[in-house]
Amino acid sequence: MPGLTITITKGQRDDRIAIARADGSTAQTCFPHKGPVPHDAVHFFTERGLALPHAFWGLIGQGRHPEELAELAKAQGHASAKRAQVPGADIVQLLQAERLVECFEAQLWAHAAPDAAFMDVARVACELSHVPLPPISLDQCGAVMAEIFDFAKSWMAAPVGHAATLEWN
Repeated sequence: MPGLTITITKGQRDDRIAIARADGSTAQTCFPHKGPVPHDAVHFFTERGLALPHAFWGLIGQGRHPEELAELAKAQGHASAKRAQVPGADIVQLLQAERLVECFEAQLWAHAAPDAAFMDVARVACELSHVPLPPISLDQCGAVMAEIFDFAKSWMAAPVGHAATLEWN
């Protein structure tokens, strides 16, 4: 995936995200708070740590806008797990990452490390979206969770206006 610089700025109700791609193009968006840390930051650690180069950040790196990806998934029948259809190959990793991010967010809220039950839930979550669980290990998931916990500690202590910069090369 092309290099990305991702800057997430903490807001009162919404966080702002600024993206700079290696080719010089940029994108910006904002998103509401969904939990203790930005959802897209959890995507970053999940996708980088589990080698999912064609998920959310990989598609952003290829030039897509973040808001476009929700529409892409919705167009392929993934507005909700209940209405999910077999996805096109272009969004398989996007859906895998989304399900895994949800699992990591649940672990963050529970202050728990991934365990065998985590893997079972992740597998079922992926199956409900008609995608396989990617080939990942519990050790990899533990390493991702440790990064998310580290990020969460600094993010939650930071004041409104704090900017976290994430680099993915």
